[in-house]
Amino acid sequence: MSNEKETKVSALDAKAKALANEEDEDTKIAKLLKNMPKWRFYSLAVLTVIWTVFQLYIKLVKPLDPWFQLPLHMCLALVVVWLYNPMVEKSKSHNKLWWIYDIFLIASSCFICWFFLSHAEQLNYRIFNVDVMTTTEVIVAVLLVINVMEAVRRVVSMSLFWVICFFLAYAWFGQYIPGLFRFSGISFPKLMEVLMYGENGIFGSPLVTSLGTLFYFLVFGTFFSNCGGGGVLIDGGMKLSDKTVGGPAKAAVISSGLLGMVSGSAIANVSTTGVLTIPLMKKTGYDPEEAAAVESVASTGGQIMPPIMGAGAFIMAEIIGVQYAQIAAAAVLPAVAYFLAVFILVHMIAKKKGLGKDSGVHYEGKPILPRVYRLLPIIVLVVMIIMGYSLPRSAIYCTIFSIIIAAISPETRMSPRKLLQTLMDGVRQAANIAIPTAACGIMIGIVVNSGVAVKIAKLIGTSGEGSLFIALLIAALGCLLLGMALPTVAAYLIAVTLFASAIQGLGISALVTNMFIFYFGVVAQITPPVCLASFTAAGIAGASAWKTGWKAFSFAITAFIVPFAFVYRPAILLEGTMVEIIIAYCIVIAATYLLACGIAGYLFRPLKMWERIACYVVAFIFILPSSMSDIIGIAGCALIMAYCFMTGKKNANKAQPA
Repeated sequence: MSNEKETKVSALDAKAKALANEEDEDTKIAKLLKNMPKWRFYSLAVLTVIWTVFQLYIKLVKPLDPWFQLPLHMCLALVVVWLYNPMVEKSKSHNKLWWIYDIFLIASSCFICWFFLSHAEQLNYRIFNVDVMTTTEVIVAVLLVINVMEAVRRVVSMSLFWVICFFLAYAWFGQYIPGLFRFSGISFPKLMEVLMYGENGIFGSPLVTSLGTLFYFLVFGTFFSNCGGGGVLIDGGMKLSDKTVGGPAKAAVISSGLLGMVSGSAIANVSTTGVLTIPLMKKTGYDPEEAAAVESVASTGGQIMPPIMGAGAFIMAEIIGVQYAQIAAAAVLPAVAYFLAVFILVHMIAKKKGLGKDSGVHYEGKPILPRVYRLLPIIVLVVMIIMGYSLPRSAIYCTIFSIIIAAISPETRMSPRKLLQTLMDGVRQAANIAIPTAACGIMIGIVVNSGVAVKIAKLIGTSGEGSLFIALLIAALGCLLLGMALPTVAAYLIAVTLFASAIQGLGISALVTNMFIFYFGVVAQITPPVCLASFTAAGIAGASAWKTGWKAFSFAITAFIVPFAFVYRPAILLEGTMVEIIIAYCIVIAATYLLACGIAGYLFRPLKMWERIACYVVAFIFILPSSMSDIIGIAGCALIMAYCFMTGKKNANKAQPA
């Protein structure tokens, strides 16, 4: 048993090193574009221009028929994926015969596109569930499913691929399952109709968000980073905390939070900021596992940090039917609580280790002030969102603004080739997001038509009659399990389909419900055993991947508590009066402070185990929605802080020589 555990740990460490040794995304893409055959480069360049012109036309000129623009967006994404990730390069043999398979996929993608473009007007008059699927339509649907699933396998993850296979198997074999989840089954043509034409199918609301919002923000994020804005955010975070206690660790928290506002990708954040912050943390005195855990937790938090957050937040706005600005505003306090907890945590660990303000380790970079103007595009974007401008137009205008800002300095000025390559990178990212959003349509279509969501709602509703907490715990565990196996966007979409109606049925608002699910989908990315952000950071730090994963899990405990807090206290998400919101802010900050101190084991002095447990208990009491719990929490917090301060001062006086 011991040998098996050691083998598992060593395999995880090897995986961590492999992830850490991978080049950062910008370097990989630059090399890929430089080394690929010219015919592929020019084909991708043409597709990039066509796709960009199409996206600009439907937002700046006029929208096209939904059955025209959605399939075109999907098929362009598919062809881009095939050309960027040919099977001949993915396979171990590198046999050129694999091009036959890829040519089939490209041809079938074009055929699917032709079918929808030529039948767009007719499809508007098609009656779902009434009109019979023709042989041609069934063939198109089958090709569409094959293309989407192969794209998932090639550029997203095998986990998502197998989860989709599970749902497809359930659609056909659910009739043989006894008990609550028995499903009468669905005929093959009917299933194809659901997946291709259904509102909850491949062309459902997730892909609508990819077409109408995500494309523009992904392109903006690429241009903003390549035009020097990303570098300023990282350097700014490093400088802000350069000469404070635990400076490099605080720099990791600030830099990753700032960069995460734009990128929304945990692994990209780790590989970008971690190579700078992790070595500095280790030199300062943090253990390798601590340094890696801090970086992975801070990087993961970027997905919940406004103004841009992760792709799931844009889909949330589409699902709930509210403006994205409302989602971003509601996310401010939970995000602040998350990063504040990590910030306090690294400060307390530094104090516990006796790390002074001047550790002799400093980040030497270019002056920040002369480069601050490069942040103007993100500032303008936030202002435009707050003022109510449409999200796509805001992203388009700020992308153009980024290019203009970049032209000011020779260092960031873009040549036509660099401009094209940056656009190609943005389009590549857009394609890689369009694939999982479309793939989730397969699972959502099956879940909705099989009634699984209703059955889970009954299960959670029954639990909720006895205890809301137990019902929320069931939903949270389900979200974590999905999040450990799937990318954040996919995990959020499936979890919303399975759990949202059940939680709302317990009297919780749509915004709070969706935020609850979204948060657990995000923090699942740092929950062992599957936590790629932690593994990547462990590889950079030369730390144990397994230990890093669990340490990151403990460091991010606030992210597991806050979702329960805003269910019981919706004012945290700005749902309430100004007084309720202010009280909620103060309560969350106090709870966050105690949790961080408990995890670090330090509050004015090193804490004993019973004192750490007392910190946890009082922090949990703060979450409960009653005036009495607030009074008890405030009193408990004051007592703990006073006791630790007095005993810490007493011990310090004893330690001083007479």
